[in-house]
Amino acid sequence: MSTPDDLNRRILFGAAFYDEYRVTGDLDRDLDLMAEAGFSAIRVGESVWSTWEPEPGRFSLDWLEPVLDGAHSRGIDVVLGTPTYAIPQWLQRLHPEIAAEDATGRPVAWGYRQEINYVNADFRRYAEWVIRAVISRYADHPAVIGFQVDNEPGLHLLHNREVFEGFRDHLHARYGTVERLNEAWGLVYWSHLLTDWEDLWLPDGNSFPQYDLEWRRYQAHVVNEFIEWQAEIVREYAAPHQWVTTCISYERPAVEDVGLSRSLDIPSGNAYYKMQDALQIGVEVPRPEVWWSSGVWGLYEQGDRMYSSAQGPFLVTETNAQSIGQSHWQNHPPYAGQIELCAFALVSRGARMIEYWQWQTLHTGIETYWGGILPHSGRPGRIYREIAALGARIRAIEPDLASYRPDADVAFVYSTDTKRAYEFYPPLADDDGGPDPLSYLRIFDSYYRGAFEAGLQSRVVHMAQLRDLEPAELVSRHPVLVVPTLYVASDAELDLLTAYAAAGGHLIVGIRTGYGDAQAGARPEVAPGPLAAAAGITYEEYSSLDASVAIEGADGFDVAGGEGTAWADLLELDGADALAVYASGIYAGRPAATTARHGEGRVTYVGTVPDQTLARALLRWAVPSGLAAAWEADPTVTVVSGTSETGRVWFVSNWSPDPARAMVPRAMTREGASVAAGEVLELAPWSAAVLVESLGR
Repeated sequence: MSTPDDLNRRILFGAAFYDEYRVTGDLDRDLDLMAEAGFSAIRVGESVWSTWEPEPGRFSLDWLEPVLDGAHSRGIDVVLGTPTYAIPQWLQRLHPEIAAEDATGRPVAWGYRQEINYVNADFRRYAEWVIRAVISRYADHPAVIGFQVDNEPGLHLLHNREVFEGFRDHLHARYGTVERLNEAWGLVYWSHLLTDWEDLWLPDGNSFPQYDLEWRRYQAHVVNEFIEWQAEIVREYAAPHQWVTTCISYERPAVEDVGLSRSLDIPSGNAYYKMQDALQIGVEVPRPEVWWSSGVWGLYEQGDRMYSSAQGPFLVTETNAQSIGQSHWQNHPPYAGQIELCAFALVSRGARMIEYWQWQTLHTGIETYWGGILPHSGRPGRIYREIAALGARIRAIEPDLASYRPDADVAFVYSTDTKRAYEFYPPLADDDGGPDPLSYLRIFDSYYRGAFEAGLQSRVVHMAQLRDLEPAELVSRHPVLVVPTLYVASDAELDLLTAYAAAGGHLIVGIRTGYGDAQAGARPEVAPGPLAAAAGITYEEYSSLDASVAIEGADGFDVAGGEGTAWADLLELDGADALAVYASGIYAGRPAATTARHGEGRVTYVGTVPDQTLARALLRWAVPSGLAAAWEADPTVTVVSGTSETGRVWFVSNWSPDPARAMVPRAMTREGASVAAGEVLELAPWSAAVLVESLGR
C-alpha cells in the first residue's frame, strides 16, 4: 500500500470537531482559534446519523456547510465521516431486527452505539442511503481531503442467526466436507462429530478452541467486508486526491487490522495513553484497561503497532487532549510538555496526522468528563496553549518529514490468531490464579518493552505480511526477528521462520511457538514441532510458575538479576548451547534459554516469559548496537529516528520532570540551527528536540 502523496508531504494536525454539539461560543471564534493553533485538519460528521436524517428518508444536509466553508477559508482541511456506527432511534424502532445479538436471540439494547448487525439487509439499505446522501453532498467541497467510513468497528461479536449461517457457509467453503472439519477440529471428542452442515452448533456454549478461532476469524471477515463495502460506495464520489480510512480501536474483539486496512488508502486509529507519572521513565503506573497504554514504552508500542497494519504510515484519528475514559473518577490531565512529547513520539513512529479527541469537552452524555482541547467553559486555557505551541512546531518541522519512515533495529512478529486463541484458552494465570485472557499481550509486551529499554527501535510485523517474502529478503529487511509466541501457525509459516534463520537471520522465539497448528490444535510431534531441529532443542514437559524464578547466564551471557515469570519449559539440548539456566524453581539447573547455529544464521529459544532484566539482556545480546547507540544520553532520554527526503530525523525526548542531557554524535541541524558533533543538548523537563542529519544523498 502506498501512502497518498499529499500525506507523504504533510503532517496533518487538528481535532475532531462537532459544531452540532455546541453549547458555548460560536463557529467563527472556534475556527479562528483552530487556525491560530496551527490546525491543518479537522474530523467531522461521523457520529450524528439522526442529525443527517432526522426522519426516515428526510435528510438534513446543509447544517455542515458553514463548518466546511469556514474551515476552508482558514486553510483547514476536513476529514468527513459516515455516521453508520451510531444509528438513530427511529431506525431501531422501525427495524428492531437490525440489532446486534451478543448471544443467540439476545439483542444488544439500543442506547449506546454500535448495536448493529452489519450483515442485516435492512441496515445496509438505510446505511447506503445516508452514506450516499452525505458523501454526494460534500465530496466536491474544496475543504474535504478524505473520508472516514464508520468509526471504531468490531465492538461486538455478532451472534445473529444470519451471521451464524454465513459462518457455516464459510466453513463449508473452507473445509469442503464435514468429514474434513471433523478431522481438523478433532470433533470425535465429547461426541461432537458432525454428519451434516446443519449439525454445526451455535457458538454460545462452544468449548472447542478450534471452533472459537474460526468464529473469531469470521467475525473479522464480517467487519472487513462491511468497511470495504462502505469504502467502495464512498469512492464512487471521491476525487483522486481524496483518501479513505476508518478509525481503528485495536483491541476491539472483531478487529483484524491487517485485513481491515487492505480496503483503505491509509489506516488510522486511536492512540490513548495514561499521562502524568505514567509517562515518566522509571515510574510506571499500571493500566486497568487494554485500549490505552501506560509507560513510555507502551506509547511507542502503540505507534509501532499502528504502523504494522499496512507496514507504512498511519493517521492518529483520536488521542489525548486531557483526561480520557467514560468515567468521572479518572482525571489525569498531562503535565506541562507531555502533549508535545507524545505527539512527537507518534510522529517518530510514522504518524502523518495527530488529531485530538476532541475540540471542546462535552456538556452531556457519558463522555462529559473526557477532556477536550477546550474546557466546558469554552475558554482557551493551558491545554489549548500547549497544543497551539505544538502546532507551530509541527508546521516548522513538517518540510523535514516528507516521505518519513521510522527506523528499526529489530522486528517483532505479531499473531492475531494466537492472541485470539489465548483469549479463549489462556496459557498464563492471572494474579488470582485463574486464566488470563491477556496472556498474549503479556508475553508480547515483555519482549517489546525489553527492546525499548535496551535502546532499540522496533518494527512490528504480521505473519500474513511475511508469507510472500523470500527468506533472503526477510533477512535483509529484519536481521533479527523476534517471535514472542506463535501458538497458531501453519507448517509453511514455521518453515519460513527456519528458512529465514538458515539464510542468515537471527530468529528468537518464545514459549508455545511451534506447539500448535493452524487450527490451534496441539501438534503430535515433539515440541517445538517443526522448529525443533533448527533450534537444537526439544521439550515435552512444561510448568506454570506461581512465582518468578531466578535466571543465571551461561557461556558469558550476562543476565544478573533476571527472572523467568509465569511459565517454564523443560528444555533438552539437542545441538543447541545453553544461553541461560533456571537458578531456582522446579527446573533449577536446566536450560531456560538456548541458542544454536542454523545454516548461515541462528535460532534462539526462550523457555519462559522474561522479566524486564532478562528481556533487556536478551535483546542487547541479539542487537549489541542499535542506530541510537552513538548517542550518549541520560536514562530518562529516548532517542528514536527515521529517514525522510531531507535525511535522518532524530527525536530526542526527556521523559522526566527534571532537566536532562544528550550529546549529539555527529553534525546536525536543530530546527534550522547548526549543532556540532559532541555538542550537549540541554533538555528541559518533559521536552523534545528534533534534529536532522544529512545522509549525503
